[in-house]
Amino acid sequence: MRQPLKHRTLSAAIVDQLRQAILDGTYPAGSQLRQDALGEAYGVSRIPVREALFQLEAEGLVRIVPQKGAIVSELSLDEINDVFDLRRILEPRLLAQSAPRFTAEDFEELDDIHRRFEKAIKARNVSEWGQLNADFHMALYVHAPQPRTRAIVLSLLQTSDRYTRLQLSNTKAMGIAEKEHAQLIALCRAQKVEEACRFLERHIEAVRKDLLQVVANAPRSRRKENS
Repeated sequence: MRQPLKHRTLSAAIVDQLRQAILDGTYPAGSQLRQDALGEAYGVSRIPVREALFQLEAEGLVRIVPQKGAIVSELSLDEINDVFDLRRILEPRLLAQSAPRFTAEDFEELDDIHRRFEKAIKARNVSEWGQLNADFHMALYVHAPQPRTRAIVLSLLQTSDRYTRLQLSNTKAMGIAEKEHAQLIALCRAQKVEEACRFLERHIEAVRKDLLQVVANAPRSRRKENS
């Protein structure tokens, strides 16, 4: 007999489903997310829905607006710079701590994620691009003894998922990401940790520059200009 879902489990499940719906464009920028309608759709009370929306606000995917409720956030140049500034600082530090501890099993996991990433790109499976990108980066940092920093980076990767999907919609960007992920694995496998960290920093910065250009050229309805 299945145990009933606990309150926190309900909220987490709603977060996952709403996040996916925002990332795949089911709820485009500017959409209003009404608690009562969502509660009815998921068959739950408004309480876990409200908690889910607060979590999505923390991830930058929605804004809680007085008198209007939750609104799907616009694409933001400021947010890209904020997120990628932090990623460029934190991720090479994590890699420096994690890479020397890699085992054969860790490289098998990285290779597997990379193969699935390649497959998703070839199939143009948009729903998997961002998640596999996040999985790849977090697998690089698995042995870093900084759990708080890893949690922050995971949140940053979840926030940048929306932008990563937009960036990877460009065929050239997909090929670059594929090659650079492979290069990161190769450097770590060769125990060239310092070089891998420098390469990772350049990789993150290159993605930021590409994203800024992509979002700047997006229709105004899809983005929010710098304030």
